[in-house]
Amino acid sequence: MNLGRIVRFGVVGVANTGVYYGLYLVFRQVLPYLVAHAVAFLLAMVGSYFLNCYFTFRVRPTLRKFLLFPLSNVSNFVITSAGLYVLVAMFHLNERIAPLAAALVAVPITFFVAQFVLVDRERPERAAAREQENQP
Repeated sequence: MNLGRIVRFGVVGVANTGVYYGLYLVFRQVLPYLVAHAVAFLLAMVGSYFLNCYFTFRVRPTLRKFLLFPLSNVSNFVITSAGLYVLVAMFHLNERIAPLAAALVAVPITFFVAQFVLVDRERPERAAAREQENQP
């Protein structure tokens, strides 16, 4: 596992969480908290796609990957949405703090799914041939 990639994912995640949270707080003033969560999440996901392509995984963005990237966030969205609901409705946690707590649980799952979607996988024989070419 690539430690640098995990650290970069964490940096992008912090930035993305900041964008999401700022948008959530703005939208929360005019929308119910779950609707504000969904809108902020979708908008932040677009930025996250490009940051993850260029910075985290260092891959070229493509339309195909852009269309598949939301799949990497489905687990994140389900976990954060359910967590947000449970924290607010059942545990009466403040609606401003609950999204951050819910996000902590979803991050590791999102990393593995995003890596699967964004990083091109080559066949084992190609990888072995490329590795042999690069040896002195």
